[in-house]
Amino acid sequence: MDGVQIHPSAIVDEGAVIGEGSRVWHFAHICAGARIGRGCSLGQNVFVGNVVTIGDNVKIQNNVSVYDNVTLEDDVFCGPSMVFTNVYNPRSAVSRKDEYRETRIRRGATLGANCTIVCGVTIGEHAFVGAGAVVNRDVPNFALMAGVPARHIGWMSRHGERLDLPKSGTAETTCPATGERYRLEDGVCRSLQD
Repeated sequence: MDGVQIHPSAIVDEGAVIGEGSRVWHFAHICAGARIGRGCSLGQNVFVGNVVTIGDNVKIQNNVSVYDNVTLEDDVFCGPSMVFTNVYNPRSAVSRKDEYRETRIRRGATLGANCTIVCGVTIGEHAFVGAGAVVNRDVPNFALMAGVPARHIGWMSRHGERLDLPKSGTAETTCPATGERYRLEDGVCRSLQD
């Protein structure tokens, strides 16, 4: 694991793969089957399970557990103390390890502090889940989600700026920070730079 910084208090099980330039901070635990890309930062007290894939340039803040069957694509941000689950209806007395649901967080998405992502959902590219939200269904690309349960309240740019677009209909706007153009059509938001 050349070019990887691992704090002496962290535990990285033999077999884990961590990409060049990644950093693993205090008291983290990376299980043997984990696959972590280049340039990632895993904060204090982060846990990464065996059946987990993490892309490049992913930032996982303190106190986040990335459980089995979670995939984080490139450039995902996981805010402090946000939560993933992998069993939909857990019971201590009932083993459901064969019922884990796949959760996928697409490229560039942000998961705010203390939000919860209920297993079995896909969060779209560059979507933005607000702090404390509880996501229990799929989230479209560029969507801004907030509340319990999370509801769609707007759209965000790749740069993380709120876009002046209606929730539905057809419209175009630009990112106030970068000038990148976005188009909303039939409930789908996309960048016109792609």
